[in-house]
Amino acid sequence: MAYDATKDQVLDKWENEKTGLSVSINKYGDAEPKLQIGPRFYTRKDGAKSTTKPGRLGIDDVIWLNEVIEEIVEKMNGYFLEES
Repeated sequence: MAYDATKDQVLDKWENEKTGLSVSINKYGDAEPKLQIGPRFYTRKDGAKSTTKPGRLGIDDVIWLNEVIEEIVEKMNGYFLEES
């Protein structure tokens, strides 16, 4: 079965303003919601916005994830309860 972009949903998203790292809860079709780490957003020299793979996480990313992880867990639990 081929990928269908209309079935791909971003349910919630967080972005670290300092490092550009994004974390999102995504769902494809009827599958269970899953956490995606990345991409990382940045501004190129010409001023255009772009993305890259998250790569290794630095201490700023880890501290930020620690600050938002409880909210992420609560949101994911809510989505799982909705499906039950």
